Amino acid sequence: MTVFTKRLKQAREHAKLSQERLGVLAGIDEMSSSARMNQYERGKHEPDFSMVERIARVLNVPESYFYTKDDDAAWLLVIFHRMQPMQRQKVIEVVRELAS
Repeated sequence: MTVFTKRLKQAREHAKLSQERLGVLAGIDEMSSSARMNQYERGKHEPDFSMVERIARVLNVPESYFYTKDDDAAWLLVIFHRMQPMQRQKVIEVVRELAS
């Protein structure tokens, strides 16, 4: 199982979407959406980046989430992605202070 396939399945299940529904919401034809998403999750085929962008938008995660090996880093990416701009700015300020 690749990092991409693991993250895709985790995010889809967390969103409580079937493979078919995720595919349809990402713009895949309803007749083939389940099969294509299944192939992506099994690692048989890898989507191009424009499809990754559409899947990420549906699942409300950043594209980088799918490629991050470290589980903690992936979780932080999702949390940061879902924050409001003011919250993000506060996090950035705190991290800059900690890093200096």
